[in-house]
Amino acid sequence: MINDLIVYQFHVGVFSALDQAGRDIRPYRVAKFLDALERIEYLADLGVTAIQPLPLVEFQGEWSLGYNGTDIYSPEMDYCIGPADIAPYLARLNALLAKKGFPPLGPDDVGGQVEQLKAFIDVCHLYGIAVIPDVVYNHAGGGFDGQSIDHFDFPASPNNQNNLYFSGTGYAGGRVFAFDRPEVRQFLIDNASMFLQEYHADGLRFDEVSVIENYGGWSLCQDMTQTLHFLKPSAVLIAEYWNNPREHAIRQPPHGMGFDLSYADGIRNTVRGALAEARAGADAQVDLVPLHHALGQNPQNTPPTRMYNCLENHDLVLDGDGDHRWPRIPLLADATDSRSWYARSRSRVVTGILLTAPGVPMLFMGQEFLEDRLWSDNPTRADRFIDWAAMVTDPTRADFHRCTKDLISLRRSQPALRGGATNSYHVDTLNRVLAFHRWVPGQGRDLVIVISLSESTHTAYSLGFPATGQWQELFNSDYYDHFPNPWVQGNHGRTIAYPTPMHGLPASAEITIPANTILIFAQPPSE
Repeated sequence: MINDLIVYQFHVGVFSALDQAGRDIRPYRVAKFLDALERIEYLADLGVTAIQPLPLVEFQGEWSLGYNGTDIYSPEMDYCIGPADIAPYLARLNALLAKKGFPPLGPDDVGGQVEQLKAFIDVCHLYGIAVIPDVVYNHAGGGFDGQSIDHFDFPASPNNQNNLYFSGTGYAGGRVFAFDRPEVRQFLIDNASMFLQEYHADGLRFDEVSVIENYGGWSLCQDMTQTLHFLKPSAVLIAEYWNNPREHAIRQPPHGMGFDLSYADGIRNTVRGALAEARAGADAQVDLVPLHHALGQNPQNTPPTRMYNCLENHDLVLDGDGDHRWPRIPLLADATDSRSWYARSRSRVVTGILLTAPGVPMLFMGQEFLEDRLWSDNPTRADRFIDWAAMVTDPTRADFHRCTKDLISLRRSQPALRGGATNSYHVDTLNRVLAFHRWVPGQGRDLVIVISLSESTHTAYSLGFPATGQWQELFNSDYYDHFPNPWVQGNHGRTIAYPTPMHGLPASAEITIPANTILIFAQPPSE
């Protein structure tokens, strides 16, 4: 189900690559599809339910973000292993298959780029991870020469107006497809269908659907989503759509484009805004009202469960040619020291918000263990690789990873976090406290989530609760600092709510809210 998704985004070319001795070999070459399999057991253990690799199709040159595709029907050759080097990769692949009770593959089974991408996706499925590739149908890139799809018909005098596939409009270094041509529309729909049918992808992430709409592709999107849902009803179709109203992306035709999820920036922008204010110090004002509104209402009218949320992604934290984008979360939390208590504790809070807020959450590679480096698609930029070794050498990274893993586990175990209703019912800007209530309509399964960006612990803090009785403290992020935190503050695992109405709810309790912490309370199941 869509609501069960917890997505992990990564770039194949720089994600991970180890030699047979376990040494990192990313600085020396582009990483491969089969390199990424080295992290499948790690991702399955983390608990994510889907991966979203950046575009996988052929582009010019050895490395790229992938958004300048030149042959959108071919997997990128530089992501594949040649026959001379396949033996150790085949051994690793077969070891993964054997753990799931499947017979080994032979060299011919993974002999080319198509077979290697198929093997990668199949192994992900065996380990319970869906695959949602990123596809680009707003434009294509490259040198627009004989190696690209620009002039497959080789006209006598090539120009922007006489090619098979494109309009004369440029976008992002490439050219926009001619969405008014039936053969171009079918070409793109067939490409998307190929990923679902031939590669067994579980869905697709569509890049910049806003651009497709802006250049006449509204009906293409409708035809695309209807065809794909017919071919594979379970397919998850995610639109990066920034036009207003946002609901156009996820409404059904004829009034919408028919996607399942639409990118949202309300949680992202308000969380990042609050973090930037909090790092100014204990006396700074931290305005939690925008976050309160983002949790409790949606100005773009996108149903909350149809929102696709992230705090980091490939665009935001890319270091491209010195063009520094947004800082990664630890450095946003503390610009002077990304491993300080301020950085650690605030990062735990906002990770908790992402994983308890309505909508589908997406993590960017390394975010789960406090990665502070901007990333680059350039395989020679070792200073921009996510630092896998730090998981072993830096206890703060390991503690943060454990925190993220437990939050993911909690989300998977609590129906109210995956698709329930939300009421952000209390915001206290003076004390930097916010609380929201999540539940499953008609079933209950109530949760109360309390966040604090205060640098001091609040004791005997009076807070509304949706029902009287005992409430279990399911999660306390303070516990993960120097795990297990010997100085942890909290509620000793539970609190009692009494029939004193408060904050619009019928009951209330006095709780301890540790500094820079997210708490999650639930009522024990009735016997």
